[in-house]
Amino acid sequence: MDRAPPPFFRQGLSADVRLILFALAAVALLALDARYRALEVVRAAVGTALYPVQRALLAPRDAVSVMADYAGGVTRLRGENERLVRLEAANARSLQQGDHLAAENAQLRKLLGMRERNSFRSMVAEVLFETGDPFTRRVVVDRGEQHGLLAGQPVLDAQGVIGQISRVLPLSAEVTLLTDRASTLPVEVRRNGVRAVAFGAGRADLIELRYLPAGIDLRAGDELFTSGLDGVFPAGLPVGRVREVRRGGSSFTIARVEPVAAVERSRMLLVLLETTGGRPAFEPPRPSAEPAQRAPGARGKGAGG
Repeated sequence: MDRAPPPFFRQGLSADVRLILFALAAVALLALDARYRALEVVRAAVGTALYPVQRALLAPRDAVSVMADYAGGVTRLRGENERLVRLEAANARSLQQGDHLAAENAQLRKLLGMRERNSFRSMVAEVLFETGDPFTRRVVVDRGEQHGLLAGQPVLDAQGVIGQISRVLPLSAEVTLLTDRASTLPVEVRRNGVRAVAFGAGRADLIELRYLPAGIDLRAGDELFTSGLDGVFPAGLPVGRVREVRRGGSSFTIARVEPVAAVERSRMLLVLLETTGGRPAFEPPRPSAEPAQRAPGARGKGAGG
């Protein structure tokens, strides 16, 4: 007895053949995108098209958040106002001392010929959502190429370093957090100036200092700041505090560091764009166009003996 379906119900290729064809097509697209970045335009177009949908889907969450903030805001503001009133008198003396120290600092800078540090132009961005990849630590913010963002720009919060812009779309951007496994950051110990490289551990609120010498002067509680050696992050930004130092005899030392910033809890972020002079943020200085000064007594090229 023939059990084959009648010709009317035949649907072309079998399911197994179609699965193999689609799998090969997917692998080919992945290879083309990885080698030639052929899908960047498509990815940007899809990201732009889906941006209104993302905002619409996030609207109920934002509305609930606004209502909750309003409900608790009055009580919180009253308590904060009372606390500030109590602190006002106590801070008056500290403010006077601060003004005096600022004046002394200005005089010392003039005496030593030091210049004030350049301030950096920045932009506030709001975290929209976390990326769906469970193996990365990345978030998407509501600012993109149209707002002046570029890949590589540093991202901070009120306490310290959060991460770095890793991908920019026209209306949004992706931030790789400090805790991501692919994240690295040159740091410096505030206590003694020891330099190291901080690696993301792939876990929330944890980064690591790896491949340190066995006898390095590092202990729990040391504060870490950016060293500025990468030419991306300026020196002196707070990064973290050493939580634990593991020494393995003659082998390398590993230190676990707790970030000072709320890396995976901050909603409002600060993206550093460029200096007040118009130079892109943390662009390495160009070599001087002036000829190098010759040492005293040195003969110029072609000079007679």
